[in-house]
Amino acid sequence: MRTTRSLAVAVATVGVVGLAAPAASAWADPTNIVAMPSVIPRGGHLTVTVDGSSCQSSGSKITSPAFPDTELRGIPGGSAVSATAIVHEHARPGAYDITAHCGGKTLTRPAAFTVIHGGVRGGLGGSTHSGATGTDMAIGGALVAAALVGGGVFWMRRRSENRV
Repeated sequence: MRTTRSLAVAVATVGVVGLAAPAASAWADPTNIVAMPSVIPRGGHLTVTVDGSSCQSSGSKITSPAFPDTELRGIPGGSAVSATAIVHEHARPGAYDITAHCGGKTLTRPAAFTVIHGGVRGGLGGSTHSGATGTDMAIGGALVAAALVGGGVFWMRRRSENRV
């Protein structure tokens, strides 16, 4: 009786694993999508890398609402492929998905990159075309004036203490 029960459990386990294996391997390729840079202005060049041997075939491409369909090209020495897409000038700011179409299989990476309006803010002072507003200038001037008055009062006070 115990042998029959053990045999039935073993057969059921092998059956479940055997049925699940083809479904698991069906999603094994392509496996990963990486977009660089992750934040990009309109009109910028976006490099997308996809891992997967089925993407080496011709006709493999990446798609997104932010750029035109772009063909994937193999990277020498591996199973990864790459493409450089140009983001539409009219793309709205926000996060965008990328879908890879490889050998009849698809893989989507949600919010793979973000389109921003204007230049990328980075480095010393950023690189956008917008400057200081009138309000910024008034606040900065008031802070400089306050620093001068405060420094003058401190200096005058120290000076009068030395005379006594």
